[in-house]
Amino acid sequence: MTDLIIGIDGGGTSCRAAVADPEGNILGRGKSGAANILTDPNSAIASITDAAKAALRDAGLDETAVATASAFLGLAGTNVGDLARYVHDRLPFRHTDIDSDGLIALQGALGDGDGAVAILGTGTIYMARQAGEIRYIGGWGFTIGDLGGGARIGHALLQEALLSYDGIHASTPVTEAVLAEFKNDPRGIVEFARLSKPGDFGRFAPLVFEHAAKGDTCALALIEAAATTVNEALDAIVRISGKDRLCLLGGLAPLYPQWLSKKHKDILVEPQADALTGAVSLAAKRFRARKGEPA
Repeated sequence: MTDLIIGIDGGGTSCRAAVADPEGNILGRGKSGAANILTDPNSAIASITDAAKAALRDAGLDETAVATASAFLGLAGTNVGDLARYVHDRLPFRHTDIDSDGLIALQGALGDGDGAVAILGTGTIYMARQAGEIRYIGGWGFTIGDLGGGARIGHALLQEALLSYDGIHASTPVTEAVLAEFKNDPRGIVEFARLSKPGDFGRFAPLVFEHAAKGDTCALALIEAAATTVNEALDAIVRISGKDRLCLLGGLAPLYPQWLSKKHKDILVEPQADALTGAVSLAAKRFRARKGEPA
């Protein structure tokens, strides 16, 4: 087989790839490490390449076929600086198209239709499509944005664990759980935070949701604060889309609905497919466009 397309879903925690024929029929899948180009572009390049090669192997194909494939990549961090060009120029594909991880998520969730999506994972980004026009909100990265995302929630939990250790805030089961993980040594938390990337902080977020559901006062405060920022962003993105159609995507999507405003819960719909499927769909569209065929 000479014509292959590859869809890439690169996030702050992991990178997924799917190899398909030009019609978009998936032949194999692969997975690798984090691919947030804003956090570490060189690591992202390696993860993207590894995931693509793994997908080719899964399809029973030689991984050297990566050099002749046409790829569409949805990556976290493409909306900041010139990193997308830096990554584009160092990838092994014959043809490479890069856009945000939000775009592939929207394509997977809504197909070609209008509506809004919120990607709630390690970070947060919101998108709306109205009459073919796509608008973005957020996605500015952990350092200055991504409010309500897993990295922010996990980071806040570690802060609270130190505050409880120092006796500034009352200890609760969720802060005790964190301190226990670090053998009740605050220096371990400090060292972890010093070396950590967003995905490392993000792994603590499910613990906060779990304890919030049990009424833990610290966890409740953290989740309510995070949900406030998400609801504010949803107000804006739904206004832009003009449609009563909202999809929640990402690793925290199953955990967030009970914390959202009723007006947002009332318009939630199930996504048609996932972001990786969206990446493959867009890869197929770009491939046909290069061939001069209808998208």
